[in-house]
Amino acid sequence: MSKFVQTDFGNKKQILKFPDHYVNLAITVNDAGVTANADGKKIVPAGTIMGGGVIADATKKSVKSNDANAEGVLFTDVDVTYGPASGALLIHGFVDLAKLPEAPAAAAVTALKQITFIA
Repeated sequence: MSKFVQTDFGNKKQILKFPDHYVNLAITVNDAGVTANADGKKIVPAGTIMGGGVIADATKKSVKSNDANAEGVLFTDVDVTYGPASGALLIHGFVDLAKLPEAPAAAAVTALKQITFIA
């Protein structure tokens, strides 16, 4: 028996201040610790500060890491309702602070040397 999932697409959230200059890496976003919303969906929002050793080892799953272990910023929303899912990790670029779900901690800003946060 197969499972049918309907996905409604809308405009994606743009976290970049200058969308013409950025670098992303493909990652797998971990579903552990993600709380379901009112619709029962587990969504990791764009702009979440991520880490987990994914730059050194692409087989690892990325987790929320708003601290000195930060490695990048999640580029788009990722739905992890049915388990770990693919995403894009921004590792270089200019990010609009107003579009982040949570302000980056000072330690995360220091760790993300190639990302500039602009108010």
